[in-house]
Amino acid sequence: MSFDQLGLRAELKSAIQQAGYATPTPIQQKAIPMILDGRDVLGGAQTGTGKTAAFALPILHLLYKYRRRFLAPRVLVLSPTRELATQVSRSFSTYGKNLPLKSTAVFGGVNINPQKSLLRRGVDILVACPGRLLDHAGQRTVDLSKVEILVLDEADRMLDMGFIHDIRRILKLLPRHRQNLLFSATYSNDIKRLASGILRSPATIEVSPRNTAAEKIMHRLHPAAQKQKGALLSLLIKEQDWRRVLVFTRTKHRANRLVKYLLKDGISATAIHGNKSQTARTAALDQFKRGKVHILVATDIAARGLDIDGLPLVVNFELPHVPEDYIHRSGRTGRAGASGLAISLVSRDERSMLTGIEKLLRQTITQEQIPGFEHDISGASLRQPKAGPRPRNNSPKSRRSKNRRRGIKRPVVREA
Repeated sequence: MSFDQLGLRAELKSAIQQAGYATPTPIQQKAIPMILDGRDVLGGAQTGTGKTAAFALPILHLLYKYRRRFLAPRVLVLSPTRELATQVSRSFSTYGKNLPLKSTAVFGGVNINPQKSLLRRGVDILVACPGRLLDHAGQRTVDLSKVEILVLDEADRMLDMGFIHDIRRILKLLPRHRQNLLFSATYSNDIKRLASGILRSPATIEVSPRNTAAEKIMHRLHPAAQKQKGALLSLLIKEQDWRRVLVFTRTKHRANRLVKYLLKDGISATAIHGNKSQTARTAALDQFKRGKVHILVATDIAARGLDIDGLPLVVNFELPHVPEDYIHRSGRTGRAGASGLAISLVSRDERSMLTGIEKLLRQTITQEQIPGFEHDISGASLRQPKAGPRPRNNSPKSRRSKNRRRGIKRPVVREA
């Protein structure tokens, strides 16, 4: 199938061609016709499958086809992170470059006043993080009464980040009659409940087995004690000449410590996480994309939605607590049909997390011990000996104490 067969406007097909895309991906083939027909859509697709274009292209087509002169946004896209909101807004600009439609993104961590100015001048497509959108709504700098299409992008991550209450508040500000699109890389019971409360007779689209990683991603793990992981990562970077690696940690503190360790060891690295300002995060990502920094250390929240072309390798310095997060992490590589590699450094105390990930992947991840860093993470090494019965204390002092607790008085012994 080609884009010509999807019924998109010539201006959109020209922009697609200029962007270097020749054929639509499976999610685009299935979602675009449904959205053009005005259907609500529940889309499940792993990361790197062209999900953003699957909703951006038909939305641009519909907005131009049914042109209306509103300053208020006609499309609202909710995104969980600043990076994803920026990426989605940029995609709308890229695909809609030949159409007179305006899009912008609003998110926290930056000055709100420039965003107010853009909204006052009018936008057709508003991409927003829930918290900042509610700030604008509270200050009456955005009018959501004209929204015709609502998109919940990365809905699973928004639930993981606790945005459900914000989403419900936003829904009350929207018109009741609208088209709804919900996209999620993974499905859960919470996602199903959210979808049932928003979508009306949706077309359900799944282009990959539920909650699975991309087929072209290879998975490998190196056992290592927690305190040796920094040295092992440094060794792998140098010995295998890694030049472009995204490394995941569970916490911001660990990300900062790891960057300091790598820099001290002569490896160019920078961190991206929630405590960094938007300016710092954008600069760090730009340095990484341009090759000025070889290692980008990130937390899950900050890295969600990062689109890095040709990323060959992802390293899990620490395994995530939630198995689905492993899918999102590994999905940063192996995008758009390319192959990728996901390497995990696993310590003994992460065994239960590894079990959950392997169950989700439906495969056992290959282990490779690195000489000098041998570490046993087998289940047997985790079994603790059962505690036996505590030895009885029959000392005279212990017997007197027990007798006092039981109300037994010591007999008085009189001399003859």
